[in-house]
Amino acid sequence: MAIFSSLARSGQISTRLGSFLNKPALLQGSKNALVSTRAMSGGHGPKNFTITPSRFQWHKFKDMFHYYIMIGLIPVGAVVFYANVFVGPASLTETPADYTPKHWEYHRHPITRFIARYILPSPQQEYEKMLHHIYEENEKAQIRALEKQVREKMAERSDYQSYYYRPAIGKYHRVAKEAADQLESIRGD
Repeated sequence: MAIFSSLARSGQISTRLGSFLNKPALLQGSKNALVSTRAMSGGHGPKNFTITPSRFQWHKFKDMFHYYIMIGLIPVGAVVFYANVFVGPASLTETPADYTPKHWEYHRHPITRFIARYILPSPQQEYEKMLHHIYEENEKAQIRALEKQVREKMAERSDYQSYYYRPAIGKYHRVAKEAADQLESIRGD
Protein backbone atom coordinates (compact mmCIF):
# COMPACT_ATOMS: atom_id res chain seq x y z
CA MET A 1 0.00 0.00 0.00
CA ALA A 2 2.77 2.40 0.90
CA ILE A 3 4.35 1.78 -2.50
CA PHE A 4 1.19 2.72 -4.36
CA SER A 5 0.74 5.93 -2.39
CA SER A 6 4.35 6.93 -3.01
CA LEU A 7 3.87 6.21 -6.72
CA ALA A 8 0.74 8.32 -6.75
CA ARG A 9 2.62 11.14 -5.05
CA SER A 10 5.46 10.91 -7.56
CA GLY A 11 2.87 11.03 -10.37
CA GLN A 12 1.38 14.19 -8.90
CA ILE A 13 4.80 15.77 -8.60
CA SER A 14 5.65 14.93 -12.22
CA THR A 15 2.35 16.38 -13.51
CA ARG A 16 2.87 19.57 -11.49
CA LEU A 17 6.42 19.83 -12.75
CA GLY A 18 5.23 19.32 -16.32
CA SER A 19 2.52 21.95 -15.97
CA PHE A 20 5.04 24.36 -14.49
CA LEU A 21 7.41 23.85 -17.41
CA ASN A 22 4.63 24.25 -20.01
CA LYS A 23 3.09 27.47 -18.56
CA PRO A 24 4.74 30.83 -18.25
CA ALA A 25 5.78 31.88 -14.73
CA LEU A 26 3.79 35.13 -14.87
CA LEU A 27 0.47 33.36 -15.29
CA GLN A 28 1.31 30.86 -12.57
CA GLY A 29 2.09 33.56 -9.99
CA SER A 30 -1.16 35.46 -10.55
CA LYS A 31 -3.39 32.55 -9.51
CA ASN A 32 -5.19 32.63 -6.16
CA ALA A 33 -3.40 30.50 -3.60
CA LEU A 34 -6.70 29.01 -2.34
CA VAL A 35 -8.03 27.93 -5.74
CA SER A 36 -6.30 25.43 -7.95
CA THR A 37 -7.34 23.25 -10.84
CA ARG A 38 -6.87 19.55 -11.33
CA ALA A 39 -7.14 17.70 -14.61
CA MET A 40 -9.73 14.95 -14.48
CA SER A 41 -9.28 11.85 -16.58
CA GLY A 42 -12.33 10.41 -18.23
CA GLY A 43 -11.46 10.12 -21.86
CA HIS A 44 -13.82 12.87 -22.99
CA GLY A 45 -11.38 15.64 -23.42
CA PRO A 46 -9.60 17.89 -20.98
CA LYS A 47 -11.93 18.89 -18.13
CA ASN A 48 -10.82 20.77 -15.10
CA PHE A 49 -12.15 20.35 -11.56
CA THR A 50 -11.68 23.50 -9.54
CA ILE A 51 -10.65 22.84 -5.94
CA THR A 52 -12.04 25.52 -3.62
CA PRO A 53 -12.22 25.87 0.14
CA SER A 54 -15.22 24.29 1.83
CA ARG A 55 -18.34 26.42 2.30
CA PHE A 56 -20.01 23.90 4.61
CA GLN A 57 -19.98 26.19 7.65
CA TRP A 58 -21.48 29.08 5.68
CA HIS A 59 -24.29 26.92 4.30
CA LYS A 60 -24.92 25.39 7.74
CA PHE A 61 -25.13 28.89 9.27
CA LYS A 62 -27.60 30.00 6.60
CA ASP A 63 -29.74 26.90 7.13
CA MET A 64 -29.81 27.33 10.92
CA PHE A 65 -30.49 31.07 10.60
CA HIS A 66 -33.48 30.46 8.33
CA TYR A 67 -34.69 27.65 10.61
CA TYR A 68 -34.66 29.85 13.70
CA ILE A 69 -36.31 32.67 11.77
CA MET A 70 -39.13 30.28 10.87
CA ILE A 71 -39.35 28.82 14.40
CA GLY A 72 -39.05 32.06 16.35
CA LEU A 73 -39.53 35.27 14.47
CA ILE A 74 -42.51 34.36 12.32
CA PRO A 75 -44.74 33.02 15.17
CA VAL A 76 -43.80 35.89 17.46
CA GLY A 77 -44.49 38.35 14.68
CA ALA A 78 -47.87 36.73 14.06
CA VAL A 79 -48.79 36.95 17.76
CA VAL A 80 -47.73 40.60 17.97
CA PHE A 81 -49.65 41.41 14.79
CA TYR A 82 -52.78 39.67 16.11
CA ALA A 83 -52.52 41.40 19.49
CA ASN A 84 -52.09 44.84 17.97
CA VAL A 85 -54.63 44.56 15.16
CA PHE A 86 -57.45 42.43 16.56
CA VAL A 87 -57.21 42.88 20.36
CA GLY A 88 -55.75 46.37 20.63
CA PRO A 89 -54.80 48.41 23.66
CA ALA A 90 -56.98 48.56 26.76
CA SER A 91 -59.13 51.62 27.43
CA LEU A 92 -59.95 53.26 30.74
CA THR A 93 -63.46 52.68 32.05
CA GLU A 94 -65.30 53.24 35.29
CA THR A 95 -64.96 50.32 37.69
CA PRO A 96 -67.93 49.21 39.75
CA ALA A 97 -67.83 49.97 43.46
CA ASP A 98 -67.72 46.33 44.52
CA TYR A 99 -64.97 45.28 42.02
CA THR A 100 -61.27 45.21 42.87
CA PRO A 101 -59.06 45.21 39.75
CA LYS A 102 -56.44 42.51 39.41
CA HIS A 103 -52.79 43.52 39.14
CA TRP A 104 -52.54 42.65 35.42
CA GLU A 105 -55.49 44.87 34.53
CA TYR A 106 -53.42 47.99 35.11
CA HIS A 107 -51.33 47.37 31.97
CA ARG A 108 -52.45 48.82 28.65
CA HIS A 109 -50.97 46.47 26.03
CA PRO A 110 -52.42 42.91 25.74
CA ILE A 111 -49.02 41.22 25.58
CA THR A 112 -47.88 43.07 28.71
CA ARG A 113 -51.10 42.02 30.43
CA PHE A 114 -50.46 38.39 29.45
CA ILE A 115 -46.89 38.51 30.77
CA ALA A 116 -48.00 40.19 34.03
CA ARG A 117 -50.78 37.64 34.52
CA TYR A 118 -49.13 34.33 33.64
CA ILE A 119 -45.34 34.76 33.75
CA LEU A 120 -44.29 37.38 36.31
CA PRO A 121 -45.20 37.22 40.00
CA SER A 122 -47.66 39.78 41.33
CA PRO A 123 -46.35 42.94 43.02
CA GLN A 124 -48.09 41.89 46.25
CA GLN A 125 -46.22 38.58 46.21
CA GLU A 126 -42.91 40.36 45.58
CA TYR A 127 -43.67 42.77 48.42
CA GLU A 128 -44.45 39.95 50.85
CA LYS A 129 -41.30 38.07 49.82
CA MET A 130 -39.27 41.20 50.55
CA LEU A 131 -40.99 41.61 53.93
CA HIS A 132 -40.16 37.99 54.77
CA HIS A 133 -36.54 38.58 53.79
CA ILE A 134 -36.37 41.66 56.02
CA TYR A 135 -37.98 39.71 58.88
CA GLU A 136 -35.44 36.88 58.55
CA GLU A 137 -32.52 39.32 58.50
CA ASN A 138 -33.93 41.09 61.58
CA GLU A 139 -34.18 37.76 63.43
CA LYS A 140 -30.58 36.93 62.52
CA ALA A 141 -29.44 40.35 63.75
CA GLN A 142 -31.25 39.85 67.08
CA ILE A 143 -29.67 36.41 67.53
CA ARG A 144 -26.21 37.83 66.75
CA ALA A 145 -26.76 40.65 69.25
CA LEU A 146 -27.81 38.15 71.92
CA GLU A 147 -24.76 35.96 71.21
CA LYS A 148 -22.53 39.02 71.44
CA GLN A 149 -24.12 39.97 74.76
CA VAL A 150 -23.55 36.41 76.08
CA ARG A 151 -19.89 36.53 75.02
CA GLU A 152 -19.47 39.92 76.73
CA LYS A 153 -21.00 38.57 79.98
CA MET A 154 -18.75 35.50 79.78
CA ALA A 155 -15.70 37.74 79.36
CA GLU A 156 -16.84 40.09 82.13
CA ARG A 157 -17.40 37.27 84.64
CA SER A 158 -14.47 35.11 83.49
CA ASP A 159 -16.95 32.37 82.74
CA TYR A 160 -16.68 29.68 80.09
CA GLN A 161 -18.64 26.78 78.69
CA SER A 162 -17.78 23.51 80.37
CA TYR A 163 -16.29 20.74 78.30
CA TYR A 164 -19.49 18.73 78.84
CA TYR A 165 -21.77 21.60 77.77
CA ARG A 166 -24.08 20.87 74.86
CA PRO A 167 -26.43 23.49 73.45
CA ALA A 168 -30.03 22.42 73.92
CA ILE A 169 -32.10 21.68 70.85
CA GLY A 170 -35.81 22.07 71.51
CA LYS A 171 -36.93 19.04 69.52
CA TYR A 172 -34.70 16.55 71.34
CA HIS A 173 -35.34 18.17 74.72
CA ARG A 174 -39.09 17.80 74.17
CA VAL A 175 -38.72 14.15 73.15
CA ALA A 176 -36.53 13.40 76.17
CA LYS A 177 -38.97 15.16 78.52
CA GLU A 178 -41.91 13.19 77.12
CA ALA A 179 -39.98 9.93 77.56
CA ALA A 180 -39.06 10.87 81.15
CA ASP A 181 -42.68 11.78 81.94
CA GLN A 182 -43.87 8.46 80.52
CA LEU A 183 -41.32 6.52 82.56
CA GLU A 184 -42.31 8.43 85.69
CA SER A 185 -45.99 7.69 85.11
CA ILE A 186 -45.20 3.98 84.68
CA ARG A 187 -43.00 3.79 87.79
CA GLY A 188 -45.20 5.89 90.00
CA ASP A 189 -43.97 7.58 93.19
